Amino acid sequence: MEHLPLILFVAISVISVITTVYDKIAAKIATRHRVPEATLLLLSILGGSLPMYITMQIIHHKTQHKKFMIGIPVILAVQIVLMILYFYFRK
Repeated sequence: MEHLPLILFVAISVISVITTVYDKIAAKIATRHRVPEATLLLLSILGGSLPMYITMQIIHHKTQHKKFMIGIPVILAVQIVLMILYFYFRK
């Protein structure tokens, strides 16, 4: 049970990367089965912000969208602050 947060973080990270790569592939073949931007942002909020941002930079996906290139780092910064506060006040 103590490893549950780590397992959830790894799972959401993997899902975020797979979803981002899938959306990039779908964008290249102009399919109607794209991943909604809201879904990508939700995955970021749920904990996939760092792996998603790194993936977007590597595969050059959504890098022209301010919503993602500003929004995801802001989400990541908030997550880092929340983690620091959690561990600080947990003692």
